[in-house]
Amino acid sequence: MAFQEHAKRHYRRDDGTNTTEVNEYLIVANHVSEQYGLTPAMNFGPLSLKAVRQKFIDAGWCRRTINQRTGRIKRVFKWAVGEELVPPSAYQSLTAVNGLQRGRTSAKEHEPVEPVDDATVDATLPHVSRHIRGMIELQRLTVCRPGEVARIRRADIDTSKAVWLYKPDAHKTAWRGKTRTIPIGPRAQELLQGFFTTDPNDFLFSPRRAMEEYQAERSRNRKTPRWPSHMTRNGAKRITKPKRAPAEFYDGTSFAHAVAKVCKRFGIPHWHPNQLRHTGATRVRKEFGLEAAQVLLGHSRADVTQVYAERNETLAVSIATKIG
Repeated sequence: MAFQEHAKRHYRRDDGTNTTEVNEYLIVANHVSEQYGLTPAMNFGPLSLKAVRQKFIDAGWCRRTINQRTGRIKRVFKWAVGEELVPPSAYQSLTAVNGLQRGRTSAKEHEPVEPVDDATVDATLPHVSRHIRGMIELQRLTVCRPGEVARIRRADIDTSKAVWLYKPDAHKTAWRGKTRTIPIGPRAQELLQGFFTTDPNDFLFSPRRAMEEYQAERSRNRKTPRWPSHMTRNGAKRITKPKRAPAEFYDGTSFAHAVAKVCKRFGIPHWHPNQLRHTGATRVRKEFGLEAAQVLLGHSRADVTQVYAERNETLAVSIATKIG
């Protein structure tokens, strides 16, 4: 698909890796191809788009996700018009399909992200790898995004001052030309030093190194000797059935999957890393105020911070007691 090649070139971070948008377009392309793979693009009209959208609804996706992915289909056609692959009418007709509106569709609503309590997080920590545990603890200490903590490198940290400054090379608003600076205090510094390597460009939290550490620990704890026949057989299995090599760094999705897997296995209430940001924002706002939470979260508008920081009901209750 021509657009997929365009997406791989266009949706790239500064280091050359693709953003999650590439995979998002692949998801919608597969759904469109499944229903209309043999249909000429110029014949894909509003009713076809609505039929694909209904598949999204039937799949149980939330309304916001459905609107986002339906919008991506429209943008594919907009790009195709610019490349003169389809006539302008092919895109213009699709713009007549409005997004699903709250309360006027059978699509479910997205559940608001709530803070996660410390007890739940603490119950998770003993069961995850050292690298996942480090990411969780760093998020708690810095209130950064999961993707920001997952891609941290020593090369991105200014350690010249008492409080280190981490400037991610890739973050949510980088494509808008905005910079992001995350202050790292003494406790977070001590945590990160345990993950420093000789190469400043290494990702501090790495699935590859986590796997190497896990295998080394298994070897140390092994009770039976390694017989030559076993080593030969295992070597042959690795050649005939090679496993995908672990990645050099985590992303928001793999981070969340690692937490979810542990929660399911050990009966811990499900939570995901984005909730740590909400928990931290709530704590910062309560102790230091809305402006402090806004600065720490890296938001340009205070109303965005309100989404993350739960309202401080303590003050409201106090006022109501006095005036009501």
